[in-house]
Amino acid sequence: MKPRRRLTGVVAAALPAVALIAFLARPADAAVGRGAAGPSPVCRSSSHGALAARLTRAIQAARHGRVSAVAVEVDDPGIGLVCQLNSSWHFDSASVVKVTILGALLRRAQDQHRHLTRTEQALAWAMITRSDNDAASALWAELGHGYLQHFLKLARMTHTVLGSDGLWGLTRITAADETLLLRLLLAQNRVLDTSARDYALSLMAHVIAAQRWGVPAGAPASLTAHLKNGWLPLATHGWRIHSIGGFTGHGGGYSIVVLTQDNPTMAYGITTIEKIATAINHDLRA
Repeated sequence: MKPRRRLTGVVAAALPAVALIAFLARPADAAVGRGAAGPSPVCRSSSHGALAARLTRAIQAARHGRVSAVAVEVDDPGIGLVCQLNSSWHFDSASVVKVTILGALLRRAQDQHRHLTRTEQALAWAMITRSDNDAASALWAELGHGYLQHFLKLARMTHTVLGSDGLWGLTRITAADETLLLRLLLAQNRVLDTSARDYALSLMAHVIAAQRWGVPAGAPASLTAHLKNGWLPLATHGWRIHSIGGFTGHGGGYSIVVLTQDNPTMAYGITTIEKIATAINHDLRA
């Protein structure tokens, strides 16, 4: 979906919560400069070489002419395909870090051999489905920096740097680490059990319509998109616009991560992401 006419309301709701963040923000990594193109994307697959080559060309064409600094990672374990573009670049997370918060919350409940409380469930639902910032702040504070760091270690997200002083939106993330997080939700693993993964995917499948832009662009209706988006305007490097998601259903089992900055507007960043996502989804499901 492309809710262009509703973007104003979404942005207006987000701005009060990010005002302090915008004031305190530090400059982004020098490697991610305005309009920085970076190397060409590299897709590889031991069994689908032609598809990998086609995806490489498609991603390159989709980002042609865009001023956005972009990192992309595509992961389709079922066909052994991986695409990586600037996967180690760091970006301010904005609201996509809320999936990390959710993962840590679910892992802590596992550690304590219990279900989420009603309060935790309500906060998690609000945080993911409508990107409620107060809910994210409450869970961030409840979990604490120490436990969140413990979860990152379990998830092997070693390049993610948590925001300090409660500023979760300034957590520094990479496309590679976000892909590792999505893998924990899409496949069996020792970090999150089946019920935790199903719960997280259910929340991400129920993101409200106004926020269902980004990586689902071009995906067939037969697939369920489990996503989380983030948007954050700062004085340096303009709008951070991110979209991460996994796809399930017949022909699913893959994930797409697109992180961007240097966007002049929110709508511009969304367009950049959706051009890339449309090309990826089209070729993967062709």
